[in-house]
Amino acid sequence: VQLVESGGGSVQAGGSLRLSCATSGFAFDEYVIGWFRQAPGKKREEVSCISNSDGREFYNPSVTTRFTISRDSAKKTVYLQMNGLKPEDTAVYYCAADLKLSSWYYGGMAHWGKGTLVTVSS
Repeated sequence: VQLVESGGGSVQAGGSLRLSCATSGFAFDEYVIGWFRQAPGKKREEVSCISNSDGREFYNPSVTTRFTISRDSAKKTVYLQMNGLKPEDTAVYYCAADLKLSSWYYGGMAHWGKGTLVTVSS
């Protein structure tokens, strides 16, 4: 099982980035894929996830109007389009996979990537 994040970088406030989570080694369509982030000195928090069965999207209220999650079954990849970035979005972003949607809420996803750093300057 492998999840590899990419697309992080440094942007100014108001800018955009698109993160990718490329997966392999498991039945992609059966898994919930979620994004989490951890800022320096802070606890990890859930950002967004997309369900396995019907593609429902879930968002942390702090990103709801700015971020969009999507999945491409053919490429076995999940994307996180981030617009209107703010300095408080600065964090390492991780994608994770699990069979259960509830695992996203509780942070107990089964498989994790190594993360990609997003830095937003004011």
